[in-house]
Amino acid sequence: MFFRWDWLRPVLTAPIVPTLGPVHPDALTVEIFEDILRAAVTGDFLPYDKDRRWGGEKDERVLRDDVVHHPEHTLVPTLTRHGRGTVRVYAYGLRDGVVDEAAELAAKLAAAHGAVDARVVRPSGPEAAHPRGTRIQLKDLTARPCPAPGGPVRAVTAWPAAVQDTFAPFAAAMAADGLDFLHTRMQAGRCGPVLAAAVDGRVAGAIGPMEVRPDAAGRPQLMPPYFAVLPEARGRGLGRLLWRAAMHWGQSQGAGYQLVQTEVDGPSDRLCRTEGLTTLGFTHTTWV
Repeated sequence: MFFRWDWLRPVLTAPIVPTLGPVHPDALTVEIFEDILRAAVTGDFLPYDKDRRWGGEKDERVLRDDVVHHPEHTLVPTLTRHGRGTVRVYAYGLRDGVVDEAAELAAKLAAAHGAVDARVVRPSGPEAAHPRGTRIQLKDLTARPCPAPGGPVRAVTAWPAAVQDTFAPFAAAMAADGLDFLHTRMQAGRCGPVLAAAVDGRVAGAIGPMEVRPDAAGRPQLMPPYFAVLPEARGRGLGRLLWRAAMHWGQSQGAGYQLVQTEVDGPSDRLCRTEGLTTLGFTHTTWV
């Protein structure tokens, strides 16, 4: 075993794992860190990797020979070949100097691997006084009922054909939020249902795909969705209707929870906070 849990656990201020993203706090074990090292050798998806649902090959892998593991801090570098290449160094440690050390390592590894981008990902705990970056939030679907919200929300395929035909331009307009990618997966028939809200006969918002898969501990997890509402359609409560419809769907399918990442103080962040999600921590990414 490479990682010492007595070294790593005290500096895991947020439940974020390199190449996997957020995990349920109960699944945050030394075994999951060992798993990502093994996956770096095989190149395979881990059984509980959220990206496994998209098929293909795992793009991001840990640079296992360059991991720094000490009693007070751990640096885990990863390499993504997508685009022009990105090196990320996940900096786990409580002292401020860990970011500088991580930045130095990221720059060195980016040069060695011909990657254009070098970044440092710094987790922080839920008690952060001035949070920035991305908030990790947990929706516990076992805590209370999630009733169907009603309103103009249904599965894309349940809308009349004329409304369905407006999903493509909606997805193109919201490409920055991943909806264009999601649309390609929908066309290929390789994802679960997508819920859409329509206004005046046109799709104005969507959330999905709706899929439940087991996490590292075997708990059923509602997978993180793509979620967007057209800017001109905001302020009408469509985002809240979509969110509640998704939670109703997940609960009805036996999901125990969902993890989401939201930009601090962004529209989705404000929505999730008013919906009572629990903040598990934050991550802040800096470019080197």
